[in-house]
Amino acid sequence: MSSVLFRRLTVLSTALTAALVIPSAPIRAQSDLTVRAGALAAAQAGPAAGTALPSNFDVREFESLAQQIVSQGKIPGMAMAIVHDGRIISARGYGLSKPFGGTGVTAHTVYRLASVSKSFASTTTATVVNEGKLSWNTPVRSIVPEFNLIDPAAAESVDVADLLSHRVGLPKNALDRDIEHGMDFAAARAKLATVKLTCRPGTCFNYQNVAYSVIGDVLTRTTGQPYGQLVQQRVLKPLGMYDSSVGLYGLRGSAAWAVPTVYRNGGWSAVEPKPTYYEVSPAAGVNSSVYDMAQYMIAHLGHRPDMLSSAMLDTLHREVVNTPKEAASNEWRRARLRSAGYALGWRVLNYMGRDVVFHGGAVQGYRTLIAMMPSKDIGIVVLWNSESGTPSGLMPMVMDRALGLSPRSWVRVNGLNLGEVESDDAVPQSGNQTGAQRDPLGEFIRNNVDSNRQ
Repeated sequence: MSSVLFRRLTVLSTALTAALVIPSAPIRAQSDLTVRAGALAAAQAGPAAGTALPSNFDVREFESLAQQIVSQGKIPGMAMAIVHDGRIISARGYGLSKPFGGTGVTAHTVYRLASVSKSFASTTTATVVNEGKLSWNTPVRSIVPEFNLIDPAAAESVDVADLLSHRVGLPKNALDRDIEHGMDFAAARAKLATVKLTCRPGTCFNYQNVAYSVIGDVLTRTTGQPYGQLVQQRVLKPLGMYDSSVGLYGLRGSAAWAVPTVYRNGGWSAVEPKPTYYEVSPAAGVNSSVYDMAQYMIAHLGHRPDMLSSAMLDTLHREVVNTPKEAASNEWRRARLRSAGYALGWRVLNYMGRDVVFHGGAVQGYRTLIAMMPSKDIGIVVLWNSESGTPSGLMPMVMDRALGLSPRSWVRVNGLNLGEVESDDAVPQSGNQTGAQRDPLGEFIRNNVDSNRQ
């Protein structure tokens, strides 16, 4: 039996067992899939009231833009998927998995998700909470007694929801530089006790990777299973996400994966995958393809109630803390967002009056974004193996078109776009990666958008 046929049968079996209302579409030839939106109404029988897309919504527009981005050398390769009303309407790869000799990217090419991994941590936690084994209000120290802060009373007050909404009270990106320089997670967790707090836990937002990843200890000790195994068993396998994995070995063991790429000496250069942020696996350790991420979006848009009930989704996607700077961090946000906040492992954006559940991510050589507008039952995920921000503009263009707004191009296809680094969602850089070789893009990010970290 071919691997593609096995995948299709497995997903179909899962769907039938779960009694899904709307199954996902099959994989087309060459592992890419597109349903042309010109015939969307016919292809998607009986869409839910209010979720129908405007007649001028055509996925070919966004596919063409994606192709232009790689054809003009803005990035070596990328993959994009769009879902609507519980079905994949586009899932394709563009360009190469590696500059100068890589294979063609398909919907099953695997990329590092970077900080999009945070949503997998919160989703896994939700399944454990749903079983009654844990509460969102469970004090972290009741399960992980070695979790300490400089103020013992503050450490005692931190609960599970505080970890997952970045309300621990630590300064932004606490100890990320230590992780970047090779410190293992256990040592970094212990060092949290030396970091001066900026507020009382639960009262302010400061984005974290090390503190966030303490949720892995909480889950492992609650269930008795390693964190990566939990994600596999509770999220990846039930959703038929068979391209996906946790950890560096999972990336390297993928049937097809995109090699990280940086901009040097006027061109793109492949580098080795950087292992450091796999140390904080709940914050940045998942790998996936756009086909798999389409299944993930379909679940988070409410089409897998067997796994994620409406009550669970409401909890995961509900804003916990306001993050006003996120509403003004780049051009499309200033034009479209009325407010921004953080939920549990997800950002929540008020996009022209509609909630968009969003996250971005970046580690050396990879960028990612995922966005869903539940009121229109639409989602987009874009994965690419470079540090250019050019593909980021695809997301607001899809959302604009879904809302019937006047067309506006947010993708800069003329000239290398270095300015679309998502706030908080890019890891800090620590100098050139190969001695004397110069990294112009990395230097631009460090010198001009240093506040934009993972």
